[in-house]
Amino acid sequence: MFINNFDPVAIQILSLEIRWYSLAYIIGIMLGWFLSKKIFISDIRLKEKFDDYITYLILGIIIGGRLGYIIFYNFAFYANNIIDIFKIWEGGMSFHGGLIGVIAISILFAKKNNHNPFSYLDIVALVAPIGIFFGRIANFINSELYGTVTNVPWAVKFINVDNLNRHPSQLYEAILEGLILFLVLLYFRNKSFTKNPGFISGLFLIFYSIFRFISEFFRVPDDQLGYLFFELTMGQIISFIFLLIGIYIIITKYEIKKES
Repeated sequence: MFINNFDPVAIQILSLEIRWYSLAYIIGIMLGWFLSKKIFISDIRLKEKFDDYITYLILGIIIGGRLGYIIFYNFAFYANNIIDIFKIWEGGMSFHGGLIGVIAISILFAKKNNHNPFSYLDIVALVAPIGIFFGRIANFINSELYGTVTNVPWAVKFINVDNLNRHPSQLYEAILEGLILFLVLLYFRNKSFTKNPGFISGLFLIFYSIFRFISEFFRVPDDQLGYLFFELTMGQIISFIFLLIGIYIIITKYEIKKES
């Protein structure tokens, strides 16, 4: 059993606080940016535009993530507390909302530059697990999105939550949605049938959704929502929807590949 008593503040200079969660965002974006430019982008046109695209991407992640949390997870509260919508520093981000933001911003940016949106989304899909990994580690340090009560030997006691032994669900997600998903996408990237733009994006949606769906069984649902249809969480329901979207993209891209 491990006792989690980490300080969510990584660096403090006078009244300025830099939290682990902020560092996770920064490290994930910077590392993904570096790997994209150095390894994953072969099209010179995309490489020339990618620096500009990153600015759009960050906005898509932040705005989409915030709006996703508000709409999917806590609409009743924010509908009565409009000002709190802008208090991002107090927490409240949704991965699926950020994903929708990234998709929307990629379509707009690609249309503006007369490119295929999937050319950008495939690159983001390859490096997104890196950001997810660091984000989930930050969730663990922050003692948030913690797991259900358990007696497994690797259980964690989150002192800032209670004195119960819980699943380190954040670490499960870091491994599944971060490390393993990254390796899976790298494997398929080298397969000839995935060369069609959009195939990697579809695979990302499928595998991320499966891993997230599984991980949610070990994670305490949001207090304001609890369990919903068929005792599923909101995260599982949204993941199922994105799973279907991913399957549709794969089928569509495979048919195009056969025709060509």
